[in-house]
Amino acid sequence: MATSMDELTMSQLGSLRWADMRRRVRATVDGRDVVDSPAPLQVWEPYRVVGCYAVPVADVAVRLVNSQTVDASVEHAPILTPDDPFAIHTTPGTVYDLRAGGRTLRGAGFRPRDPDLADHVLLDWSAFDEWREEDQTAIGHPHDPFQRIDCLDTSRHVVVRVGDTVLADSRRPTLLLETHLPPRHYLPREDVRMDLLVPSDTVTVCAYKGVATYWSAVVGDDVVPDVAWTYTDPLTDAEPVRDLICFYDERVSLTVDA
Repeated sequence: MATSMDELTMSQLGSLRWADMRRRVRATVDGRDVVDSPAPLQVWEPYRVVGCYAVPVADVAVRLVNSQTVDASVEHAPILTPDDPFAIHTTPGTVYDLRAGGRTLRGAGFRPRDPDLADHVLLDWSAFDEWREEDQTAIGHPHDPFQRIDCLDTSRHVVVRVGDTVLADSRRPTLLLETHLPPRHYLPREDVRMDLLVPSDTVTVCAYKGVATYWSAVVGDDVVPDVAWTYTDPLTDAEPVRDLICFYDERVSLTVDA
């Protein structure tokens, strides 16, 4: 019987997983490199869909202090995302604070009780001021070596509505495909009723696409919050969708004709 790769990946969600990242990574605190590793791993604790960097303890230039042994947490969501704190550990191990200069990064280190990860410490991405992969700044979270995005020109006819009002009508979208996520259609601004969109204060960060800003739709007396977004200064892989508008399929009526 053939194997679905999506199903195969999800079937391992409850396992402790790791991958060799094959790049140099560095993390800074107050302008100083406190982590510098030519041999990082990416580690996914059970039920996490986004991993963290794990480096040999010798590649951490600050002290690991205040060790605390923990058991695997049994009270957690079925799937853990970057919104779930690093402090939720779903495998047994030892938690450490990192003392960097005058700062203490509480609980920022974790050493799983697993022989394949012996002498490695998992690091809390959010505890550090900046991360770099080689000399390139990384944002959001570590890049997953098994995830990618593709931006494809297409002639599909995309229509976006709220109720009976058309917000966008385009025959020249860019289709953005991201591993394990639903397809998204990015539309030229000329094909969008920008007069019905109001800028929002919402900002999100994607490790692969960059920083997104949002709009809400105002149609008569109805307001649909954060219905659309754009990347005005995208990362390299998302350059084809620069300044294009994408709508949440879940918040509008979006139809696509082949």
